[in-house]
Amino acid sequence: MDNNGTDLIDALDALLERERNALLNGDLTEIPEIVAEKERLIDALAEAGTAQAEQLAPVQMRATQNQLLLQSAMEGIRSVADRMAELRKVRGGLQTYDRSGQRQQFAASHTPRLEKRA
Repeated sequence: MDNNGTDLIDALDALLERERNALLNGDLTEIPEIVAEKERLIDALAEAGTAQAEQLAPVQMRATQNQLLLQSAMEGIRSVADRMAELRKVRGGLQTYDRSGQRQQFAASHTPRLEKRA
């Protein structure tokens, strides 16, 4: 493998480490830039066509680990979004059903109460 291919693999490995750190630190704003750079490096590696499987194995393993971290981050974001939607529903009031199966809505009081104690 030539130096250019080795340099590309090293650059991709460093980028994957940067992606891992961003995911672990919750810095998701950095991810789109990293993904674009990762695509560029992978395309350059494909064009070079000189990479050996044993040289790419550690990079592939790191990419797989990062994918798992990204999936976990996305699940966390979905969980927060679901929880926020539930809280919005609760603030809107309580829904119940009466004996006949008709839905009843009880509005929540939105007036904040302040209790002053001596």
